Amino acid sequence: MQIELVDITKRFGPVLANDRVSLTVAAGSICGLLGENGAGKSTLVKVLSGFVRRDGGEIRLNGRTVDIRSPADAIAQGIGMLHQDPLDFPPLSVLENFCLGQPGPWIVSRRAARTQLRTLADSLGFTLDPDRSVASLTVGERQQLELLRLLALGVQTLILDEPTTGISASQKQALFAAIQALAKTGRSLILVSHKLEDVQQLCHTITVMRQGRVVGSRTLPCATAELVTLMFGHELAPPSPKSMPERTSSQPMLALKNLIWQAPPLSLRIDDLQVQPGEVIGLAGLEGSGQRSLLLLCAGLLAAQAGTLWVNGVDLTHRPYGVYQHAGVGFLPADRLKEGLIAGLTIQQHVAVRAATRQWFVNWRQAFIAAQDAITRFNIRGRPNTRVETLSGGNQQRTQLALLPTPLNLLLMEHPTRGLDIESSLWVWQQLLARCQTGTAIVFTSSDLDEIVQYSDRILVFSGGQVSAPLNTAEVTIATLGRLIGGQFTLPSEVAF
Repeated sequence: MQIELVDITKRFGPVLANDRVSLTVAAGSICGLLGENGAGKSTLVKVLSGFVRRDGGEIRLNGRTVDIRSPADAIAQGIGMLHQDPLDFPPLSVLENFCLGQPGPWIVSRRAARTQLRTLADSLGFTLDPDRSVASLTVGERQQLELLRLLALGVQTLILDEPTTGISASQKQALFAAIQALAKTGRSLILVSHKLEDVQQLCHTITVMRQGRVVGSRTLPCATAELVTLMFGHELAPPSPKSMPERTSSQPMLALKNLIWQAPPLSLRIDDLQVQPGEVIGLAGLEGSGQRSLLLLCAGLLAAQAGTLWVNGVDLTHRPYGVYQHAGVGFLPADRLKEGLIAGLTIQQHVAVRAATRQWFVNWRQAFIAAQDAITRFNIRGRPNTRVETLSGGNQQRTQLALLPTPLNLLLMEHPTRGLDIESSLWVWQQLLARCQTGTAIVFTSSDLDEIVQYSDRILVFSGGQVSAPLNTAEVTIATLGRLIGGQFTLPSEVAF
């Protein structure tokens, strides 16, 4: 099915998110939609998929103008969107989720649905147990399930929003094969991604947006440097090489000794880990292998059953979260709106909440000035009265960074650049490495192995609760990490170090 978007316009108050945007996707083709955070990509695909009402312009399907007012309208017209966080119900089974939204009688034939699920899964090379709980699936498996559900609903145009975020290499390979197979059946696909290597590998054409407008289109293959210049208007310079700050003492910034944490089926054991001031430790592994648990333990949000934890010489074992904060420990969670920021509050109110932890009364004028200063210093595309949920992912991350106190002894992060464009990712790491120069130690996890290898001094690999010995990044390869992530440890499974 051919898709034509003609002069699509959408405003959110004073912000012109889409400014007369036009885009054509031919049947049987894969179009990459690129642009920096806040460029208007998400708004455009939400207009097409019915999650946002356009203010102007036309949507044409095979030359016929249609009016899409809701996601149900979009599905009825054969348009479906695979979100970065799949829209499913974890307490239900795979089969029950597959049946959701199916047209027809009130009573669904589970036998027919089971047959359809297996037929569609086999056609795309997916393996899903119909009776398994969705809560037990990986992100990649949930994504596969949502894709099959959309196909069962008759979708002919598929929008994929950052589909390779948080999935394994094998799941990515299976997804790419499925996307290419769907294009061969005449379906049109739109791939929204910040990963240029994914776009280069999959797409036939690309369209680039900047500040709400289309700034160019290309037929692939195309030089990566040309795409980067289109996206940002200039070439990008990588962060300066990291150097360790001068050591003034032999005291580690983070020290873990005989640490044991158990929450069946997962358990962690770390016999001895010392992180030096200014050092960056990367945590590699599949989601749910224990990286998040270690970060929460070091942040004071989980309590270990045994062992000790020291930060900058202070014993924080079994101390409350507030004590960790006063000891200079900062935590940036992956879910920015649920755990990092407060939906409904403005940037100014977030600054005021942070200040309220140190004083009894809120000085709103001071909070307004501080919010303006943070917006300027961290290049946040918003105003002091902008609610954080209306910010793009990159600007939400910039806001989280702006709210971190200075100085920090230990910074713990989950997926610091997830969903960010190249420029925003480079900018984030410039800020983080600058903190390292002041002595801040960083421990972070990422689903992007290249990011871990590029920025870490040492790497810990997690596999089903097992933790590898610290690996010097200069001596490790992606292939080695892959084997360790798969559980091929050289040490016994019951010993971490």
